[in-house]
Amino acid sequence: MRIAIASDHAAIALRQALAAHLGELGHQIDDLGCDEGQRVDYPDYAAAAAGAVVTGAADRAVLVCGTGIGMSIAANKVVGIRAALVHDVTTARLAREHNDANILCLGARVVGPLVAADCVDAWLGAAFDLRHQQRLTKIAAME
Repeated sequence: MRIAIASDHAAIALRQALAAHLGELGHQIDDLGCDEGQRVDYPDYAAAAAGAVVTGAADRAVLVCGTGIGMSIAANKVVGIRAALVHDVTTARLAREHNDANILCLGARVVGPLVAADCVDAWLGAAFDLRHQQRLTKIAAME
């Protein structure tokens, strides 16, 4: 699977750990940054990753900032994106099963690297349950 990954300056270490984890699982990783030593605005990185997903350059994306909140808000402004902020394996799995989330958002100040990796694994391992399609159709109509 092609996975775009990006973070702001508050979450570089977690982004790098998740990129390595995903690479070890055999996924093709497109690390969109940011670079160390610079202060950045998370909406720029959310936009880049969301753009990769909607254009098909990436199948899914993982976004990380201090809390995950900013990244999720910014990514969800892009038409066709369903970014889910998760904090544990259950919310990660349900984000995929119930909401067909194509972007997973995590907070580096909220979850540690092991929990974050477990969340990513649960999200990637889950499948969308079609009985929720009517709700996604209504969400898409709001766009």
